[in-house]
Amino acid sequence: MPNPTGTEPKRRRGGLNAEHGRWAVYLIGPTIVLLAVVIGYPVVSAVVQSFQLDQGLDKATGLFVQGGFAGITNYVHWLGQQCGTTTCPPGSLGSQFWVSMGNTFFFTVVTVALETVIGVWMAIIMNRDFKGRALVRAAILVPWAIPTAVTAKLWYFIFDANGVLNHVLGQQVLWTSGEWASRWAVIIADTWKTTPFMALLILAGLQLIPDEVYEAAKMDGASTMQRFWNITLPLVKPALMVAVLFRVLDALRMYDLPAILTGGGGGSGNATTTLSILVVDQIRQGFNSASALSTITFLVIFVVAFVFVRFLGANVVQTQAAQQKGELK
Repeated sequence: MPNPTGTEPKRRRGGLNAEHGRWAVYLIGPTIVLLAVVIGYPVVSAVVQSFQLDQGLDKATGLFVQGGFAGITNYVHWLGQQCGTTTCPPGSLGSQFWVSMGNTFFFTVVTVALETVIGVWMAIIMNRDFKGRALVRAAILVPWAIPTAVTAKLWYFIFDANGVLNHVLGQQVLWTSGEWASRWAVIIADTWKTTPFMALLILAGLQLIPDEVYEAAKMDGASTMQRFWNITLPLVKPALMVAVLFRVLDALRMYDLPAILTGGGGGSGNATTTLSILVVDQIRQGFNSASALSTITFLVIFVVAFVFVRFLGANVVQTQAAQQKGELK
């Protein structure tokens, strides 16, 4: 006889859910374990090593030290620019931390801002229907497909004192050795390299906007700028914020482009030194101290990512769900 209370179907559904839960654990478990080994172990190991002293000669006493537990000495070395009991002398790696931090954030803010503006413009062009659109899209994506090392060498020859750019400008600008010239050289090269990546992600967001929305706005008399500010930007915001987040995190760990293009120098000698370059330089002198610097860099990137996801709407899944429910305008 049929059960009018529906108890048996509920039990069956409960059993199916439990079985699906077990299968989910079986399928996802190995991946979680693999990620814990590949990602978790190096992170934990670096944090542990950051509290250890490096072996080597003590510059203050001239004696060899075996290392051992250091407490927060390595962090004080970087954050306080302390070498032993004295302030790190100019030119030492310890004295370059805050300069490198400033360079890293300067490159991040300027390059991401330029890439966002140019990327939106490129995406709008690629989203239009015109003859030869596929060729234009392929041409725009070429710089992104070129390896960063090749890009750096390409721009190195362009920025040479006797290179193409100075010949066109009719000037003798020291693009790879001047303080601000070298910084703008890195910005120009990085913008040229990664703007297509921004344009590609923004284009994906633009293609999700129905054409009927623009047609209705035109019938209501909305101008091109009104359609851009009131339709395009609000609806493309999820993809735009994710693209900005990816580029910010990528720019904060910038290494190969300035390392090859300027060697991290320029002007005073560290005008283009980023945190990643400083980490690599420190590894050659002491691994544990470099682990502390890597941990600091990791925390900086983590805080930036948290701010983007928590406060700036870079969580594309939740943002799109809210838009569908009408919570966002």
